[in-house]
Formats: sequence, structure tokens, C-alpha cells
Amino acid sequence: MASRASKRVIYAALVGNLLVALTKFVAAGLTGSSAMASEAVHSLVDTGNEVLLIYGLRRAARPPDELHPLGHGRELYFWSFIVTILIFALGAGVSLYQGVRHIVASVPISNPIVNYVVLGLALVLESASWSVAIKEFRSAKGKRGYLEAVRQSKDPTMFMVLFEDTAALLGVAIALAGIAASQALDRPELDGAASIGIGLLLAIVAMFLARESKGLLIGEPASSEVVASICAIARAQPGVERANALFTVHLGPEQIVAAISADFVDTISAADVEAVVAAIEDRVSMVHPEIVLLLIKPQSGAALARARTRRSAGA
Repeated sequence: MASRASKRVIYAALVGNLLVALTKFVAAGLTGSSAMASEAVHSLVDTGNEVLLIYGLRRAARPPDELHPLGHGRELYFWSFIVTILIFALGAGVSLYQGVRHIVASVPISNPIVNYVVLGLALVLESASWSVAIKEFRSAKGKRGYLEAVRQSKDPTMFMVLFEDTAALLGVAIALAGIAASQALDRPELDGAASIGIGLLLAIVAMFLARESKGLLIGEPASSEVVASICAIARAQPGVERANALFTVHLGPEQIVAAISADFVDTISAADVEAVVAAIEDRVSMVHPEIVLLLIKPQSGAALARARTRRSAGA
């Protein structure tokens, strides 16, 4: 269900975020820094998110059963959407609350050196996790741009971890700036302002990821290359005159349901049509093992032309 690269990215982020969260909570308790507390919650939420993504991967990998004949691939999309809610509700919400509270009743930071040491360590660990995520994402995106690759990706684990790690690095930078400004200018409320900045950053990231996760959960089509390949395989089969794609939809990163319409040669028998359909299915399964179900609808050439016209008019 998921590539080894996806799992490697998640486990790297999980280990890094867990270590960072523990050190940040200790530092927040020792110094009373609002920005550090927000960063600790941020890392804890990210740790929980990785656990949910791993859980989603395992649930999605379950085989089909009587109640779910097409498998459980969309479990991954469901848990990915839950992750975005947690980033917004817990990560952003707690950070904003901490920031406002610290501005209203600001208290000077004690032992600021502890914050700098911990944030420096966090920067190293987060950078290591981010380097793994960006390396795998670059390999997966090919020649596409980053934003285009995210929008076309059917594996949310890849871009979610990348965005989480990017937000974590930016969050560390905001916390460092807020703590340093608070100490240098002797204005404790700047520490709270940094916490609000971290909350707004997480809210923006959560809304973007929620938008992408929602599209996958509702159902997105396969790439145009896959669609064209399926139709080409059908047209190349003896006994088929024309073939058009009706629809494709991803049930998971590597699970696709596809339907095509085919105009069979009028002179072949029903038994020959069955043999042709079986041959198309076998060939498609060999070339595209991600196709878990292929539906082939017999349709006359005139009907195919009308359907093509309607699709063109709708576009």
C-alpha cells in the first residue's frame, strides 16, 4: 500500500519529533517561555501525527473482506485528514492560546540559555528529518514543480511529513527570534508574540493540508498517463475497434478503480468478447498492478462518439 520511502520518511520524523518534544517540554518548564511551550506542543502534535499516519498505513494495507470488497485503501486518506485537524486544533489552537495568555500576563524568561541550547538541538534534529523527507519527495516528484507534485500526489504521507518538518523548522526560527528579542529588548510580551506567530504558521499549514487531504478522501482520478496507457492497451487488443476512458478513481496511493468503454468488432461472438475482455484485464494488471478493478463496458462506435462529444462540451 505504501512505498518503503514513505515509511522511512514517517519513522525518521517520528523519532526526531519525539526527542525534540521531550527536550522542549523540559526547557519550557525550566524557563517559563511561552514560545518554547508552543514549540513543545507543536512537536508533540507532530509526533502524534506520525503515529496516526503509521496506523493509517497499516489499516489501509488490510486485504479486502466481505464488507470492503475493494480493500481499505481510503483508511490512509481518512487518517491523513484527521492529522490536519489535529495540527489546526491542537498545534495552532494551543500556540495561539499560549501567546495571548503570555502577552496579557507576561513574565520574564528565566535561564534563557537553556532555550537556546534546546532550540539549537531541535534545529539539528528537525533538519535531519527534513532532509530525509525532501530527498524522498524530490525523487518522487520527478520533473514536476513542488506545488504541482503535491497537488497531483496520491500519497499524503510524503507531502504531509515534508510540510510538518518545514513548519517545524520555521517554528524553531520564530521561537528563537521571539526569545532573543524578548531578552534583548527586555519585553517579555515578544515571547508571547512569537507563540502567536507559531500558531498562525500551523493554522496556514493545516488548512493547506486539509484541502489536499479532502480531495483524496472524496476521490481523485488517476494520472493522465495511466488513463492513456489503459486505453492504449484496450485498443491494441485484437477484436477492439475503439476504447475510451469512462472514469478512474484512487482508493489509495496504489489502488485504482478504472472503467473504460470499448467498441468490439461486430463479427465476433459473445464468447470472443469475453476472451478479449479477459486478455485486456490480464494485460492491464501486468502493466499497472495498482489497478485493483477494471470495468469494461461494451459500447457502439456511435455511442462512443456521442460520449466523447458530451465530455468535450462539458470541459
